[in-house]
Amino acid sequence: MVDSRHRTKSRPATLVRRREILDAAQEIFGSKGFANGTLQDIAEQVGMTHAGILHHFGSKDQLLLDVLEHRDQTDVVDLDGGRIPGGMELFRHLVHTAIMNMQRAGIVQAYAVLSAESVTDDHPGRPYFVHRYTVLRKDLREAFERVCQERGISDPGSIEHGSAAILAVMDGLQVQWLLDPTAVDLGRASEFAIEAIVAAVIEPRPSVLAEPA
Repeated sequence: MVDSRHRTKSRPATLVRRREILDAAQEIFGSKGFANGTLQDIAEQVGMTHAGILHHFGSKDQLLLDVLEHRDQTDVVDLDGGRIPGGMELFRHLVHTAIMNMQRAGIVQAYAVLSAESVTDDHPGRPYFVHRYTVLRKDLREAFERVCQERGISDPGSIEHGSAAILAVMDGLQVQWLLDPTAVDLGRASEFAIEAIVAAVIEPRPSVLAEPA
């Protein structure tokens, strides 16, 4: 029979150890990618053995999924109920997230690398990113619909485009910022783009790109 006192004492230590492994895996996967970043690299980072990593996570694929989930949790840790808001508050939250990301380059790098890799066949993170983008587009559509309803806009035909565009702009700006942080103000550029897209949906105007008559 397992000593309950030992189990109670060891659990917090186990959680701390798992967090250390997740942080190390995030750094390794972010700098080397999933394919090139090895469990041995991660083990050496935290002073463990390859077998020790497997003891906590079971497999490299599972470790990747837990890293991605860990990343998601950091985005909502300061929000009420751990859930993203709706309506106009969602767009403000995205701007706030971009500003926060300027202080956590490691998380941003890991996300950028792994999301790009996930488009390849049989990548273990592909289902995660497919689901993530599906959910985020849905959240953004619902936020747009709520804002349009509040403003009496009955035919918001560009909601689908606006939802996809916001995600694309945020991810693209992150790549530019990672490549040269001195050339791109991630927070302000993200705010500019998100505000422009939201305005284009809720206050549609003739295209400035239209060919002259």
